[in-house]
Amino acid sequence: MPSTTDPRTRDLSRAGESASSADSAHGGARDRASRDRAPHDRAASNGHPARAGAPRGGGSDDATVRLIDADGIRTPDAGYDSWVEDVDDAAWVRLYEDLVVVRRIDTEATALQRQGQLALWPPLLGQEAAQVGSARALREDDFVFSSYREHAVAHVRGVAPVDLLRVWRGAVGSGWNPHEARMAPMQVIIGAQSVQAVGYGVGILADAERDGRTGDTEVAVTYFGDGATSQGDVSEAFTFASTWSAPVVFFCQNNQWAISEPVSLQSKVPLVERARGFGMPGVRVDGNDVLAVLAVTREALHRARTGGGPTLIEAVTYRRGPHTTADDPTRYRTSAEIEHWEARDPLARVAAHLRSRGVLDDAVEARVQEAADAVAAELRAGITRIEDPSWEAIFADVYAEPHHELAAERDAYARYLDGFETAGGGAR
Repeated sequence: MPSTTDPRTRDLSRAGESASSADSAHGGARDRASRDRAPHDRAASNGHPARAGAPRGGGSDDATVRLIDADGIRTPDAGYDSWVEDVDDAAWVRLYEDLVVVRRIDTEATALQRQGQLALWPPLLGQEAAQVGSARALREDDFVFSSYREHAVAHVRGVAPVDLLRVWRGAVGSGWNPHEARMAPMQVIIGAQSVQAVGYGVGILADAERDGRTGDTEVAVTYFGDGATSQGDVSEAFTFASTWSAPVVFFCQNNQWAISEPVSLQSKVPLVERARGFGMPGVRVDGNDVLAVLAVTREALHRARTGGGPTLIEAVTYRRGPHTTADDPTRYRTSAEIEHWEARDPLARVAAHLRSRGVLDDAVEARVQEAADAVAAELRAGITRIEDPSWEAIFADVYAEPHHELAAERDAYARYLDGFETAGGGAR
């Protein structure tokens, strides 16, 4: 049996085979879902013609997986219905509550930054469904490697609301215990988390080989934006994951803007097409459709667990807020574009669907709103209890053992601060 940890002995042709067996390397699950639809459904994009101002990045909207349209209407899909057949009314209400609560967290955090309680905040407004739908597909033992905007993913993974704020207040390097949440600290270096996820995925393969396990492994899931796909780290991650058939799901939230640069300047084709070049399946999903995101993520996770290797998911969504609270998006976006995407609001879509079925009534809405209010109150109470770190904290936990150069830097900084005290500044 070839080793999964030594490239000199491993049959590297398995990378191509995994892409082929898991639907083909030429678009993968996305292509298969399109084949499963009737011809008139493909042309009409799940029953709806492509609209003007539709997602940028090249190509048509025909291949985008969508189960709930912008008006809340459920559209059957032979390729993906089976992946969400267990989503009953109670599960729908839980998904809706997730969406409402994380939007409230985002709103409150933005307000807290404006009030001087946070140094910075990267809003997720508009991207709630992409994050909630994918995170709810994860198993407890899966491990997440995220960027700095996946607040909803962290919430679903059990991170306390106030712990989402600690980093942005400048108090800690990570607001939560990554081992407990099974989610690494957020990554600010664009795209770096993708390489970390692949390293973790190769480690999963090594552990499985050592223990003699096959068929059902944990999965490493990494989140990044459309801008990160222009970084070399992401391409390297695609290469290694595909070559090793690593159990990794690459989840790209195409929110249309990499700070002030539109995705149309980064890629002349849909970002999902990059999967083809790396020999892995890819699927493009309506990122504002929480049910469709849940379905495609479940399928990708299953493929990864069972030896099918990595998948690239492109969730087409929109960042309705600024890149961060230091950004002014009115300088590069038009009001017409914003209105176009507001009409495709992920929360309104779910609410319309549930109300049409009688699942969401005034009583349920009130209960969900109470949950959101409670989280907001928890945030505001918790922010005042976050202690500012001492200056010594920056020198702690840098090395496992004492380090003379670090100690010298610490002593030099202490003398620097003492100079302000001598001058009456009271820095310490």
